[in-house]
Amino acid sequence: MTESLFEHAERRFTPETLSPGELEELDALSLLITERDAARESGKASPRPKAMTRQAITAQSVLNEASEYGSAFSRGLRLEFDHFCLLIISGTASVDEAGDTVHAGDFRAQCWRTYRNITTLLETEGASWKDVVKTTCYLRDIERDYEEFNRVRTDFFQWHNLDPLPASVGIQARLCRGDLLVEIEAIAIQKRSASSE
Repeated sequence: MTESLFEHAERRFTPETLSPGELEELDALSLLITERDAARESGKASPRPKAMTRQAITAQSVLNEASEYGSAFSRGLRLEFDHFCLLIISGTASVDEAGDTVHAGDFRAQCWRTYRNITTLLETEGASWKDVVKTTCYLRDIERDYEEFNRVRTDFFQWHNLDPLPASVGIQARLCRGDLLVEIEAIAIQKRSASSE
C-alpha cells in the first residue's frame, strides 16, 4: 500500500506510521481509507443522518464537577436520539459537593452515598432507577467487600421495586483515590416525549 491513508484527529496516517499489526486491525475495522477512496467518496452525495444531541449531566447539590479537581470527564452525558435518550453516568463514588471523599473507611456508607449521587444525577434528567439498564460496579477489594456491597445493592433495588433488575458487572479495581472503596457507573434509557421531539 503506497498511498497515504486517512487523516484523523489532526494526524495523517501513512503505511510508514502504522505497524503491520495496526494496518491489519484498522483494515479489519474498515477504517483504512486511501486518498483515492476519499476522492471517490467525496463525489457521492449521501443522506445526512439526524444529528444526535448531547449535553453534560450535573448535580452540584450533591457532587461537584470532576474538572474542579483536575479530572477531564463529565459526571454524565445525555444523548438524545430520535425516539429515546441515553443517559451515561460516569464512575461515581462517595464524593460530596466540594469534591471531598465522604465516609472514608465506612464501606456501606460509601455505597449509600454513591447511590445518592447517582440518584440525583438521574433525577436532574427526569430519570429514575427504573430507567437504569446496566451498572458497572468497581470495588477496591472485591473479596472482602462484595458480600456487603451485594446486601446494600439488593436493599436499594428492592426499595425502588426494580423488576427486572439492571444488568450488572462487578470488578475489582484500583480507584482514583486511596480512600474510595466503591465506584459505580450506570446506563439509563428513556423514551423521548412527543413534546421534546
